[in-house]
Amino acid sequence: MAIEIYSTDTDSGVISVIRRNDDGTHVALGQITVGNAPRGSVRFTKYGRGYVSNCGGDTISEIDLANHRETARIKVGPAPRGIGIVPGDQFALVSNSGANSISIVDLNGREEVRQIATGRDPRHMAITPDGSAAYVAIWGSHYVAKFDTRTLVGDSPECNFRKLREVNKIYMADGSHPYSVALHPSGKRLFVANTQSERLAVVELENETIEHEINLRSTGARAVTFSPDGAMAFVTIENTSEIAVIDVARMTIEHRIEVGNGPRGLAIDPPTLKLYASAFTRTNTGLSNTFPNPNALTVIDVREALARKARGAGITSVPVAKGSCSVAILDLAKVQRHAAA
Repeated sequence: MAIEIYSTDTDSGVISVIRRNDDGTHVALGQITVGNAPRGSVRFTKYGRGYVSNCGGDTISEIDLANHRETARIKVGPAPRGIGIVPGDQFALVSNSGANSISIVDLNGREEVRQIATGRDPRHMAITPDGSAAYVAIWGSHYVAKFDTRTLVGDSPECNFRKLREVNKIYMADGSHPYSVALHPSGKRLFVANTQSERLAVVELENETIEHEINLRSTGARAVTFSPDGAMAFVTIENTSEIAVIDVARMTIEHRIEVGNGPRGLAIDPPTLKLYASAFTRTNTGLSNTFPNPNALTVIDVREALARKARGAGITSVPVAKGSCSVAILDLAKVQRHAAA
């Protein structure tokens, strides 16, 4: 089944939409104009809506995924960055980096219903599949905040946004600046990308303590994703234009894949084991001469890249608009199944 790739292109103020066909070819479907300086990956509901933060406009955009157009802008706090949609699709959480707060947004009513204070400069988040908790990277205060989100689950008999609360702080090393978090497929670990530390933190969620620290040998970690079986973790390292491939069982780096300049966002298509990485650097820095186009997504065939372990092996690129900072993949089959239900 074909998929659609959504590239958040902050400098152009658009979301570029690319279709990958069953034969592996990529076709540009167009660009969706959203608010000023969109940031973070587009988050999808089961029923065909997408949401992205507009950092320069203090709003989030609602997107009609079937027709590739913006349908609403919802006012939130200053400088929104990350979004998480709570299972049930009734509420979204939005991190407001300019207000040191989290907004709760009623997606059906298209309005912010509450703000909750956080530490300084919250960034990107992950919500557990059952909707019981949200983990938010608090960039300026060097910790990950845990929120009890059970009362936001749409089909919960106790659904009440007024009861959302922070229940724990998981501290990183001073000066680490956690940027994003990713839940391991097992549900037992949380990987934390710290932009100003060379160490990737791995949090054991049963006790909510740091279990491992993996030396990336560079600062600039931005995003983490996993192979579907959880055996491998992939980390974008902006400062070296690489993706680090981590053996999760050993907690060691097994390979480094050179990609387009300044990679930030990262997404994986599980059936094909293809990675999509956003090249954020506005101009060619010379760090990655294999990919001279700064306005592109790098496409990595993981199987080929790891089998050959040669520069450029299994790697292509897809043009997008300016300032690609995040990327997301939409499984069209899942949306169609829910729409038909």
